[in-house]
Amino acid sequence: MKMSRRIEVRAAVTAADPRWAAVQARDATADGAFCYAVRTTGVYCRPSCAARTPRPENVEFFATGEEAVRAGYRACRRCSPDGPSLAQQHAEAVAALCRQIEQAETPPMLEELAHSANMSPFHLHRVFKAVTGTTPRAYAKACRAERMRTKLDRGATVTDALYAAGYGSSGRFYADAGRTLGMTAGSYRAGGVRQQIRFAVGQCSLGAILVASTALGVCAILIGDDPDALVRDLQDRFPRAELIGGDADYERVVATVVGFVEVPKLGLDLPLDVRGTAFQMRVWQALQEIPAGATASYTEIARRIGAPAAVRAVAGACAANPLAVAIPCHRVVRSDGGMSGYRWGVERKRLLLAREAAQ
Repeated sequence: MKMSRRIEVRAAVTAADPRWAAVQARDATADGAFCYAVRTTGVYCRPSCAARTPRPENVEFFATGEEAVRAGYRACRRCSPDGPSLAQQHAEAVAALCRQIEQAETPPMLEELAHSANMSPFHLHRVFKAVTGTTPRAYAKACRAERMRTKLDRGATVTDALYAAGYGSSGRFYADAGRTLGMTAGSYRAGGVRQQIRFAVGQCSLGAILVASTALGVCAILIGDDPDALVRDLQDRFPRAELIGGDADYERVVATVVGFVEVPKLGLDLPLDVRGTAFQMRVWQALQEIPAGATASYTEIARRIGAPAAVRAVAGACAANPLAVAIPCHRVVRSDGGMSGYRWGVERKRLLLAREAAQ
């Protein structure tokens, strides 16, 4: 009877431990934070181990594998808790593939990338998207677009930029130019001259909000206290474009964005005409994977995009985000959960997170 009471107390303590919830969920993000051992089998595992979930009264937690070994346990052969986690292996593999894509003169085929990673094409596609938030093909297009922008910015002719970016034909180049530049290649090379951008300023609970778009879609969502400062910001972004104040129809676009600010769960069904580097696009796509009401650290975002050492670069990409709320950089926090800087004010960031958590 005494033994039974001891087991019940042990089970209650273990079941209340947040580490037990991670074991039940096979949470890969908890790998490396601790390991758990099973008294009935004598082995210790990483939290994401795919083995059958043990009974909580048989579980013991350790900070490291070394502690588990000293307690008399041996490593699980299924999850290899002392080696790199599956998430780390995937991140390293995807990072190598990203470098391969970036250095290739023409976008590699999926089969070629799969052979390099020793994966099937289907598995590679799934892993790549899980880590980066985008597909290999989309990432290759982003890299090609960045090379094209760089060449044009340096004064290269459109023809030179076309081939330097890896386009095999002018037809494909011009088909992509509008989407990747937000305008024709010639207009971009001339600094956005003859480009029309419609905009309107509205009010939301966070202050003034400016929405602007080209014919391709939304190119800026800015939030601040001073509406005039927002307009000046837009002018600085597109100094040679023709800015046109929005009419009643366009104000409905602003209302859609304001509705998203006030009720995040509605989503934002607007085309995003986003200009950014390939790295920024990877970060921004990863940000859009963070659900409303949740947060992620800069370190976690860096790991998700396959660049675990690029934490500062991730923070820079968040700061460069031109689409407030639509690309939810407000959901990125410090590793300790604290609020970090926010382009539109830390207090607005706190309000957005509180509203999303409540809904």
